[in-house]
Amino acid sequence: MERIEASLLKDILANKKNALKAPPAYQWQDLALHVIKELGIPAFKKSSVFKVCRDLPKAAILRAMNDTKELTAGADQWKYFFKIIDNERQGVQSQKDSRTIIKTPQF
Repeated sequence: MERIEASLLKDILANKKNALKAPPAYQWQDLALHVIKELGIPAFKKSSVFKVCRDLPKAAILRAMNDTKELTAGADQWKYFFKIIDNERQGVQSQKDSRTIIKTPQF
């Protein structure tokens, strides 16, 4: 009898853990989870993927992910992904810099 109760308790706890997983609150979180899954991002870099997905446009992330999948193979895909993202980030930063208005002093 105790064995049956223990297995039932084990099943109940396992089902409860599965039921507690909530879906992502934002689209960029879902995108980050997709990138992590597709490219096999290691655990110590997952937070970087979330930050990049939050800061950059979705199109840039998808482009970088697709380029990575096309151009590399193997376990080190994530390294190439971050190289592409770094180039995207520099492009976004240069666009922001070009939009700033420089005030020149008037004499």
